Amino acid sequence: MTKFEIRGVHADVLIGAEEREEILKGVDLTINSGETHAIMGPNGSGKSTLAYAIAGHPRYEITSGEVLLDGENVLEMGVDERARAGLFLAMQYPVEVPGVSMSNFLRSAVTAVRGEAPKLRDFSKELQGSMKNLAIDSSFASRGVNEGFSGGEKKRHEILQLELLQPRMAILDETDSGLDVDALKVVSEGVNRIRQSGEVGVMLITHYTRILQHVHPDYVHVFAGGRIAESGGPELADVLESEGYERFAKAGA
Repeated sequence: MTKFEIRGVHADVLIGAEEREEILKGVDLTINSGETHAIMGPNGSGKSTLAYAIAGHPRYEITSGEVLLDGENVLEMGVDERARAGLFLAMQYPVEVPGVSMSNFLRSAVTAVRGEAPKLRDFSKELQGSMKNLAIDSSFASRGVNEGFSGGEKKRHEILQLELLQPRMAILDETDSGLDVDALKVVSEGVNRIRQSGEVGVMLITHYTRILQHVHPDYVHVFAGGRIAESGGPELADVLESEGYERFAKAGA
């Protein structure tokens, strides 16, 4: 059983050469393995800031609080150490890495996380199987990472990484954004395959409820004003769908 704990986290974002602004204002959240927590909220409420600050993005600085993965404070680790410890971030805007093939990138990542290089034949079989599950053409293995990919292809590649790296805690930052109906279904099925093991905790950041029709959360949290304003079960997402975020936006102003 893995426990992921966010305790009293405050964080700033760099908005100029030297100017910083506080975005997170005391976030508390606990996610256990096998649980899926949906984080919803209006634009600018701090959802993505939370994701990137936890992952160690240099533009974001956690000024107080702790982020514990099975009792170990990941804030004391480098970015690569956080990944090896079992923390995974699927980015809202995946970046292109020209000149580095998908297969080489993924095998290097798997080697770093698992502690040893998988045999090439075994890895190729594993990679092709996961690509088939995500409806990614096999030719993409030799292409540069996300180079010339559509939005949906980039998001499928993020879930491909998730399947191969098998983290303990997965943070999915608006994985559903920019997806058409077919791509949303494929990506959701990939997330659900990971969830079925019961060994991964999932923080699913989203604006909309459409992905929650495929990836059913155990808990829903409303993010507003840099903190969690309300928590509940899956039914809370239905309330947000019908009422919107207006009352939370006002409360966080």
